[in-house]
Amino acid sequence: MSVQLGMPQPRDAAGASLPPRPAARPADAPAGLVDRYGRRATDMRLSLTDKCNLRCTYCMPAEGLEWLAKQAVMSAEEIVRIVRIGVDRLGVRELRLTGGEPLVRHDLVDIIAALRNNHPDLPISMTTNGVGLTKKAAALKAAGLTRINVSLDSLHEETFTKLTRRPFLDQVLAGVDAAWAAGLGPVKLNAVLMRGINDAESPSLLAWALDRGYELRFIEQMPLDADHGWTRRNMITAAEIRSLLSVDYVLSPDPRARDGAPAERFEVRRRVAGSEDAHGPVLGTVGIIASVTEPFCSDCRRTRITAEGKIMSCLFSREEFDLLGLLREGASDDALAERWQDAMWVKPKAHGMDHVGLDAPDFVQPDRSMSAIGG
Repeated sequence: MSVQLGMPQPRDAAGASLPPRPAARPADAPAGLVDRYGRRATDMRLSLTDKCNLRCTYCMPAEGLEWLAKQAVMSAEEIVRIVRIGVDRLGVRELRLTGGEPLVRHDLVDIIAALRNNHPDLPISMTTNGVGLTKKAAALKAAGLTRINVSLDSLHEETFTKLTRRPFLDQVLAGVDAAWAAGLGPVKLNAVLMRGINDAESPSLLAWALDRGYELRFIEQMPLDADHGWTRRNMITAAEIRSLLSVDYVLSPDPRARDGAPAERFEVRRRVAGSEDAHGPVLGTVGIIASVTEPFCSDCRRTRITAEGKIMSCLFSREEFDLLGLLREGASDDALAERWQDAMWVKPKAHGMDHVGLDAPDFVQPDRSMSAIGG
């Protein structure tokens, strides 16, 4: 088969062609995964599978989604090669394995071991829902996983089951503790607050995390649900999250540089009745990821590869560029790196557009849900 170099044809998630983007990457563009706005992607998010064993309301419909065929998903060898190109040729400095749910891959430990063997110093983290983590945490650490993020939206069985449509809270909590015991720290927890469902739990969830030394991140619900039921009106904003937490705590900006991180971090101190001052010991930190109301797109450093090897330069992008197909045609590492660079060069400014604003009238929700993209 022939291998086409240069600008790939942009397509949406359904495979339909999109209008060509302007400004093909010039020959004198800087090395690495740079875009037209001067941003450089060094943080790689790679999805291992689109499958998941939960049915979270803000992500999937109750009946689930139609999963990719096995042959459509990247093999372990293909994953290892793509990561190697990203690290050795394109300046990737951090890798996050995502899904779907990565733990459902039977070869997960082998993949991590191979990645670690190739890249002894590369930070490798993983986002998981924690179901089944108790059985694999020690093996993941031994294989070379650096740390772990666990999704945890509620500590109450009824609420957890309502949000995830599965009664697995005990498994998730045990998985969090197993990750900590295995040395996969700092263990970070991701919580999406839903109005009228779990938003009132935010102070107690933070207290639980602080008591155990876990780092909690609250995430604004994004328009990435498969049901396309998201509305700005129903979303709990970052400002509301800070207000909910301020009843029991005083939040002060974390003095450490944000350095491109999605979460804005705050030092947490116990509130003294009648005082607004942040006195007393720091109990830990909390982060808020405000992709909707306080976007951080201008300092985005992420590049995403879906489970079937498509490059997504932006979480909200409707353009995808096929890397795996080119690899399977026999393309060289140089050709694959060039395809990746071309795809990242036309990264949109923000939210899948060339201007900021999920409230903009021209914003179009991506066809894929978060589980199909890979967070």
